[in-house]
Amino acid sequence: MKKVLVTGATGNIGEEIVKEYAKNGFFVYIHYNSNKEKAQNLLKEINNSGELISFDITDKNSIKNSLENLEIDVLVNNAGIIKDNLFFFMSDESWEDVINTNLNGNFYITKLISKNMMMNKSGSIVNIASISGVCGNAGQANYSASKGGVIALTKTLAIELGRYNIRVNALAPAIIESEMTKDIPNLKELKKTIPLGRFGKASEVARCAYFMGVEATYVSGEVLNISGGMIR
Repeated sequence: MKKVLVTGATGNIGEEIVKEYAKNGFFVYIHYNSNKEKAQNLLKEINNSGELISFDITDKNSIKNSLENLEIDVLVNNAGIIKDNLFFFMSDESWEDVINTNLNGNFYITKLISKNMMMNKSGSIVNIASISGVCGNAGQANYSASKGGVIALTKTLAIELGRYNIRVNALAPAIIESEMTKDIPNLKELKKTIPLGRFGKASEVARCAYFMGVEATYVSGEVLNISGGMIR
């Protein structure tokens, strides 16, 4: 049975990615940091075809203790946070927390996991970036910088790891329906900027995560735009 690790699995997108891989016969390592109850419910939902794994994504020692001997076929780096504010009002803590979680955590995890992939001469890595990392977004200097870094890391790793038969790609979702998007002001006006006229669904991102992780066998170093035509 093939195995996948999904970080940030208790989030809106992470949960759907877990279900998508499980539906396709994968054993899923479900990563969580604090929301153990939701992780346990998710494991039950996929008929226990997986295992819970807990670590603090900002703590490289915690990551090492949890992942050092883990061998998987696919890594989905999905964990991330937002702490939005206009640049001049953004606290140092908000900048550091987002960079540490979204970019540095990605580095620590990928470095450990890719070591075993290199030995096995096989593997696939999918990094969940964002449209904000492609074109920037007001109020998200920290988030945009972190996701732009993820995209650059993706492209570099695709070059370095290709010789080991490891593919590395990124997804760049735009606005995806969730509890948070309900609070976005001027929703109707915002939807008018999207040619498809609606926000995306987490399940749609999950299907792209499976396609890029498993089925797109000659695709590497790419960033898949998931924005309904909003960004072209």
